[in-house]
Amino acid sequence: MSDTDNTPRDESAAAGDPAVQPSPTPAAQPAASDGAIPPRPPLPAAQTPVDAAPAAPVHDYAPYTAPLAPAYHHTQPTQPYASTNAFGTAPKAPAQTAEENSGKVGAGKIVAILVAAALVGGAAGIGGAAAGASLFPTAGSVVTAGPTTVTVNDTDKVNATTAIAAKVTPSVVTISASDGSSGGTGSGVVLTDDGYVVTNTHVVTLDGATGDAKLSVTTSDGKVYAATIVGTDPTYDLAVIKLTDASGLTPVEFGDSTKLNVGDQTVAIGAPLGLSNTVTTGIVSALNRSIQIASSAAPDTQSEDGDEQEQGQGQSPFQFDFGQGEQQQSTSQGSISIAVIQTDAAINPGNSGGALVDGDGKLIGINVAIASAGGSSSGSQSGSIGVGFSIPSSVVERVTDEIIANGEATHGLLGAMVGDAAAQEDATTSGAYISEVTAGGAAAEAGLKKGDVVTEFNGYPITDATDLTAQVRALAGGSDAKVVYTRDGKAASTDVTLGTLDQ
Repeated sequence: MSDTDNTPRDESAAAGDPAVQPSPTPAAQPAASDGAIPPRPPLPAAQTPVDAAPAAPVHDYAPYTAPLAPAYHHTQPTQPYASTNAFGTAPKAPAQTAEENSGKVGAGKIVAILVAAALVGGAAGIGGAAAGASLFPTAGSVVTAGPTTVTVNDTDKVNATTAIAAKVTPSVVTISASDGSSGGTGSGVVLTDDGYVVTNTHVVTLDGATGDAKLSVTTSDGKVYAATIVGTDPTYDLAVIKLTDASGLTPVEFGDSTKLNVGDQTVAIGAPLGLSNTVTTGIVSALNRSIQIASSAAPDTQSEDGDEQEQGQGQSPFQFDFGQGEQQQSTSQGSISIAVIQTDAAINPGNSGGALVDGDGKLIGINVAIASAGGSSSGSQSGSIGVGFSIPSSVVERVTDEIIANGEATHGLLGAMVGDAAAQEDATTSGAYISEVTAGGAAAEAGLKKGDVVTEFNGYPITDATDLTAQVRALAGGSDAKVVYTRDGKAASTDVTLGTLDQ
């Protein structure tokens, strides 16, 4: 934490105290009638404009105390921070002249200007006081954007990330889940102003340990709400919760994850280790990526397609990024296959359910998992190694809409057993190898046969069984998709109408 004192200072001493400066006396002024140049009169005392904004009050709040070094084991769930502000209330901006008022912009335009200026000015930021000082209060103050606070200590170096954080942070919350002696923290993203929030299933169920966890949600400005689960979707590890008696929240703005490019800017916002309103940056490292991850909340009924896995390959390097707290260790784990955006923005335990946004501050993903060097273990959690994963916003929007409307979401079913084509004897191409077709299922109806190798599904490249399963599940039950496959070395395609996965 910085030791910078952000209490508004009285600047009158620098200009002189009007009470002690001499006032010019008319009698003391020599007459100018003789044509002589009169001596220069004393400068008038500094005056305070009558319409100037009063100094901000200084609240006698307790200062913020940095938390102890985070521990991954045997810790109690992180408690929401008290709604205090060690910096005091942000000072009001000076009153503007009529000319300044004519060009005044709102918070949304401020963000747009900052982002646009940063793009024009280069990665170093928007370039100096011209943009920074005119859009933000004085250095050392607390910038407010909606209900949140973003600290800016040097307005000459404000950049696009600051603007993105100011826009998005009000839409990100910290979630504490507890059940008896077990508990943990995660993040969530506000969907509606009356309190619908998206997060991960593993956050609100403690990875399947409970279906009735006590939920406490802290917004970015320190307000605390109780919450209930609206519905969970273990197949894609998404969940929707509803804050009790909430109103006036700031919903996130959705972006289009299907329009992303590798190298695009990303910003992750959440509560790693319970540290709310944490902002990290990076890029889109990879697209069309799919991962298989162990999940105790996975549906009991596994489908026919995409469940074959190569044996003897060791433990998966992918794991959910649990926050602080003591989680129950599951003795029986299933697995799920999900399509993800890969990013090098730092994602750590507790970022689960938080936002991944683009350079315009629009939601492109919900953070879900991290990779760990050498695999995961039940006794430890690793932090970020620069390989994090988010569920694409196109999937998030569909699933959350269905949960809010119906209490649950649907997922596609192909009706085929598949494995990795590259692992088959005499393999000549990668893809998803169909080893069995379910009679009367979607694959059979589309004309797919045993021995076919699927190389593309719904426009996405398929390199193995996990890819195909993830892309099939990303669609709603009953959806139509185009399948490209090879048979006897020849490429072909067909249209398929998916069945619906039983959960």
